[in-house]
Amino acid sequence: MSGAPRLLEVRRLGRVDYSAAHSLQEELVAARVAGTIGDTLVLCEHEPVVTVGRGAGPEVAAGVGMEVIETERGGEATYHGPGQVVIYPIIALPEGQRDLHRYLRDLEEVVISVLAEFEIVGRRVDGLTGVWVGEKKIASVGVAVRRWVAWHGLAINVHTRLEAFNGFQPCGLAPETMTRLADLAELPPGNMLVEVLVVKHFIRIFGFDLPPPAGRSEAQSGWPELPLFPV
Repeated sequence: MSGAPRLLEVRRLGRVDYSAAHSLQEELVAARVAGTIGDTLVLCEHEPVVTVGRGAGPEVAAGVGMEVIETERGGEATYHGPGQVVIYPIIALPEGQRDLHRYLRDLEEVVISVLAEFEIVGRRVDGLTGVWVGEKKIASVGVAVRRWVAWHGLAINVHTRLEAFNGFQPCGLAPETMTRLADLAELPPGNMLVEVLVVKHFIRIFGFDLPPPAGRSEAQSGWPELPLFPV
């Protein structure tokens, strides 16, 4: 997206229940709509859960053996769990840039750029959302918009346990379609490297700047913020 750089607050939550992260998103969206906070990027991973978007009903995940939650995002059912980097941009889409198709493509471009850091070629599939490596899907995208403030976002399988996708059709696909970065590149433990690369390419693609470290603060809700870079 073009335009003058804007400041982006980045918040790393670590591992958190989906419901708690969803409640935080609701707070941040309301505050962004009201103009009391700026654009914010939330990074986290979840305890095991299957979420179901507007494109399907809860019956598509019946019998998966874990919590199933219906959400406002687009798309069908998918799994979230440890080892997956989940990105929730809470950003106001400026006038002249309120093209949701373009917004989705830009989110996918963030993932494609992260993969390129590992010399992996990511690609899109016509008519579908998300990012593929060859014939395997490595990242899922599903968003919602409230008064032109975007929320929900994308999930990248990094160290994700792929067996968790069994028992339902993730994004309407066969479970074996899913892949993860750890099977394609040599990675350190944890998600920090991928999170830092996500921030690097998100601010580049969407035209943001990071505030100076001294300007970062915890949100009013009292959620802790983990350091973006090792200290």
